[in-house]
Amino acid sequence: MRQQSPISTYSLLSFVCATFGHDYTISRKITDYMSEYKCSHCGKEVSDNMHGTLELLTAKVKNANTSLATFYKKKTRKISA
Repeated sequence: MRQQSPISTYSLLSFVCATFGHDYTISRKITDYMSEYKCSHCGKEVSDNMHGTLELLTAKVKNANTSLATFYKKKTRKISA
């Protein structure tokens, strides 16, 4: 049986990011001070953490951001009402 080689995720655009840095755009606003970002070149997703630095957007972090966004929306609606 012939084994398949793993598919390489290396592309020219990821080379551009490695050389010049990522070009992050806001993909989702969590709160006024916290957002999720996506690189327009390679598609890498990151999010702000509680220290203000960027961290990889994993399923656990995405779930926490969703919960925080829901709580924040309810809080701001309650305050404005």
